[in-house]
Amino acid sequence: MKDAVTTLIRDYDVAGRYFDRNAIDRLKSYFESGTTRVTVATMISANAASIVKEAGKKLFEEVPELIRPGGNAYTTRRYSACLRDMDYYLRYATYALVAGDNDVLNERVLQGLRETYNSLGVPIGPTVLGIQMMKDMVKDMALDAGIEDISCIDGPFEHLTREFSEKDI
Repeated sequence: MKDAVTTLIRDYDVAGRYFDRNAIDRLKSYFESGTTRVTVATMISANAASIVKEAGKKLFEEVPELIRPGGNAYTTRRYSACLRDMDYYLRYATYALVAGDNDVLNERVLQGLRETYNSLGVPIGPTVLGIQMMKDMVKDMALDAGIEDISCIDGPFEHLTREFSEKDI
């Protein structure tokens, strides 16, 4: 798993270049946002179960056909699997948030997901909606905690939703 620093070093090493002003600015931004990223990750960790539960509740209120007979979250087993997957996305988004790099999402979440979801007939729209709901909840929690610059929260969640949306799963 990479973080923003190792990714930057790798890119400059491959190009055989010394750090330029852009690289230094990226490093400076990464380190300056470190406290915020760790604080948000701590909030997510402490509230993960309630974030997933509340986002699941909202998702099933907005897309009730998921929990009706024939829906992808119908039956206790499928409902639990949906919440498990939402927890999985939240956990890995937290890792990416701390790392300041979305590489972990590509390696651990997105690779192979197409085949898995296709084989299970999982619709992608509700998955994207659930991820967006969790992102909004995390941003609200951060704002309530007095964190002013919450822009770092968007990256991992937006990466997941963008990658899901661009793929025909």
